[in-house]
Amino acid sequence: MTERFGSYQNEIYLQGLGGQLPPCSTDATRLEASAREVMAPGPFSYVAGAAGSGATARANREAFDRWRIVPRMLTGATERDLATTVLGSRLPAPVAVAPVGVQSIVHPDAESATARAAASAGLPFILSTASSTGIEDVAEANGDGPRWFQLYWPGDNDVCASLLTRAKNAGYTALVVTLDTWTLAWRPSDLDQAYLPFLKGEGCAVPFTDPVFRGLLEKTPEDDLNMAILRWIGMLTGTDRTWDQLPFLREHWDGPIVLKGIQHVADARRAAEAGMDGIVVSNHGGRQVDGAIGALEALPAIVAAVGDRMEVLFDSGIRTGADVLKAIALGARAVLVGRPWVYGLAHAGEDGVRHVLRSLLADFDLTMGLSGHRTLADLGPDSLQRT
Repeated sequence: MTERFGSYQNEIYLQGLGGQLPPCSTDATRLEASAREVMAPGPFSYVAGAAGSGATARANREAFDRWRIVPRMLTGATERDLATTVLGSRLPAPVAVAPVGVQSIVHPDAESATARAAASAGLPFILSTASSTGIEDVAEANGDGPRWFQLYWPGDNDVCASLLTRAKNAGYTALVVTLDTWTLAWRPSDLDQAYLPFLKGEGCAVPFTDPVFRGLLEKTPEDDLNMAILRWIGMLTGTDRTWDQLPFLREHWDGPIVLKGIQHVADARRAAEAGMDGIVVSNHGGRQVDGAIGALEALPAIVAAVGDRMEVLFDSGIRTGADVLKAIALGARAVLVGRPWVYGLAHAGEDGVRHVLRSLLADFDLTMGLSGHRTLADLGPDSLQRT
């Protein structure tokens, strides 16, 4: 039976009769402001911040505003089916939980809380290489939920191969390779506070639990934390990869491989020619290049160029159900959502993440129906109007 995500609003209203309110706002565009009140300044700025002046982060939202939904009437959209298949996983809706690192700075339950919430919604949880929790522990928390592994490509091939082997053995079915963050951008919100959580060992659980990485150290991370941190940071940053290095990943990963951070049509074509299974059209939520285009602006041309050869996913700027509809209408197979559920994690841990995800799904479901669409196949460029 098709899940009626929109019924979450009825649940909220009924709970309100007993005096129970949602753990945080149902309006994802308000979560950043309320999260500022419950998070410490450093962690909040790390999550909310962007590169340079923040122009790219603003451009992401402005790009959504330039597209408007054109509702259709009398389409029989009472019952809706939002299900789809993404990278071999059958999903109840075209939404995945984006990879976000260092979740321990947001809530003590960190990635385990998010993995449980994602599993309860049936959505893929994408584990960041910069996780505060080990690969296997997150898999245990995620249970039978779909899960993918995001790779920040380390400079040591043996360590990289070990991470991929661990992820495969722990049930992660797809590999998401982030290309746009081989070094940190100029991020004033972090720099003004001299806040970088990795320097204190936060977000280093994946390498610190890896036997190959540990074997490279003279002392364990438990005995010499600073040297372990420096070794990992040096291995992870400062080297931009090239297209001819992609075969290494295929040699060590037998499932779908997705390249995250594609914004140019030529790069999308090269990804397809390299035999990649998918791409994520993304500018890392505006965190890496100041003054870049909004990610949604890049989506239609990329879909036209490679959408018949590979799966095109999308992230950067997703906040509402209308945003999801617009991205799917412009050709994305699915979207990745990040900051909103991180703010939910800050408000109420696992319950906060679950609430934000259920709110997004409900909003998307209701927006689909009220705009006259019954299935994802109904969506296309003619569902929208450019303003």
